[in-house]
Amino acid sequence: MIFAAGLGTRLKPLTDSLPKALVPIGGKTLLQWQIEKLKSAGITDIIINVHHFPDQIIDFVHAHDAFGCNIAISDEREMVLETGGGLRKALRDYAVNEPILALNVDILSNIDIPAILAAYRKNELGLLVVSQRQTQRYLSFDTEQRLTGWTNISTGDVRGKADGQLLAFSGMSLLSSRVRAYMDKVAQDKGDKFSLIDLYLDIVTNQQPAVNCQQPEDTTLRAFIPDNYRMMDVGKIDQLSTAETFAQSL
Repeated sequence: MIFAAGLGTRLKPLTDSLPKALVPIGGKTLLQWQIEKLKSAGITDIIINVHHFPDQIIDFVHAHDAFGCNIAISDEREMVLETGGGLRKALRDYAVNEPILALNVDILSNIDIPAILAAYRKNELGLLVVSQRQTQRYLSFDTEQRLTGWTNISTGDVRGKADGQLLAFSGMSLLSSRVRAYMDKVAQDKGDKFSLIDLYLDIVTNQQPAVNCQQPEDTTLRAFIPDNYRMMDVGKIDQLSTAETFAQSL
């Protein structure tokens, strides 16, 4: 699933008339970069969520014959549901029963998607792609690379346990479809709108599936640390020229 519903406020004035997903970088839109990367890894069943100028994204996909993929649209034009709520809606609407790779449209990287797929263990709840880059907010993992918590080092805020290895989230996860049960539990507390980080921290804090989950199962969320990882979050208007150069180096 490609998260493409954001308003892209940091990319104004481009996003005053264009969805963030269609911002051009190196001769391609951000959305095209992501679709082609998924396709090259053999992933052709793709869901894209939309909110800001949704018809532009839909028309773009149609104009390119869906890039030879099976692309479905998860329509959030009534309200942006954030990453967790957006994934929950998509999984529910399209009855997804296979592991799902979820990623942000505005992050360019050299990520080796087949390596993520190979590292995934069917009994665990998911893999979170992380790295050692510097930031203010980190996920914490124990010695077996299992998620234990989150911290903001600038404010000192902690959720769960943040006494392990601190790694920065990359905006990409590979999740079991079983995660739906945990999403329903978060939605009971927070409503339909919540982030994937909210979901992950609820899982590691409570370690309990939703009421209608048939049986307790492995709730492990494990770190995946890519080799020689390079990424760029294309989040600001003054980064576009740098993003052009970065994209051409991938």
